[in-house]
Amino acid sequence: MKGQEFSSTQDYVASEQLMASVNVAIALKKPLLIKGEPGTGKTMLAEAVARSLGKRLIIWNIKSTTKAQDGLYMYDTIQRLYDGQFGEEGVDDIAHYIKLGKLGEAFEAEEQVVLLIDEIDKADLEFPNDLLWELDQMEFYIHETKRTVKAKQRPIVIITSNAEKELPDAFLRRCIFHYIDFPDEQLMEEIVRTHYPDVEDHLLKNAMEVFYNIRSLRDIRKKPSTSELIDWINALQIGGISADQIRAKLPFIGVVVKKDEDLETVRQKLD
Repeated sequence: MKGQEFSSTQDYVASEQLMASVNVAIALKKPLLIKGEPGTGKTMLAEAVARSLGKRLIIWNIKSTTKAQDGLYMYDTIQRLYDGQFGEEGVDDIAHYIKLGKLGEAFEAEEQVVLLIDEIDKADLEFPNDLLWELDQMEFYIHETKRTVKAKQRPIVIITSNAEKELPDAFLRRCIFHYIDFPDEQLMEEIVRTHYPDVEDHLLKNAMEVFYNIRSLRDIRKKPSTSELIDWINALQIGGISADQIRAKLPFIGVVVKKDEDLETVRQKLD
């Protein structure tokens, strides 16, 4: 594939399929929609893409109250009224009170940026549809100043979803889709060793065995994620825990298991 290509970085290990999806999205100039269970590195992917390609990262964190307009621009009428009352200069220049949102910021950037729209499914159902034109045409209109903001350089758009809500078909048609599978043990070992290259082999083997056993338990309500395994490995090393103690004592298990009922299940099943 010609042009820019994403590959794993020193801090982020991506599967061949994930790298291919990122590069296809870049080549086709389409948003990349990433799904996967929490802790599989969806948000970190955007950071890795930006680092790999040497580009600035702009992050738009989506909340339940977020509207599409928030990403375009905001007209600060309150500040303008306040300035008018106190005789501030420039109050007649509406453009002075227009503040671009994260999408607008990405469009106005002189060089291509990576734009992360993080956890899009947290917003209401109309949110994705309200962005269709902007993501298709890479422009939007500011009514107050009668100005059209067009992307100077088309951003690389990465959108994450935890699959809490179904996204509209019209939105899905415009995206390249990739589901990040939970890492198998071989890939997981590679991921852990990017963070802790000197971790002792026996300790890592035993910790991963317990970790995957916990994930396989049917009664577990919250399966531990990759980030929790990495934190646990770190805690075990800091605590000077030997590999043989891991299964026998489950040291620092609260780093991995975060619910009371899950702790009880783990201790019963792995005892």
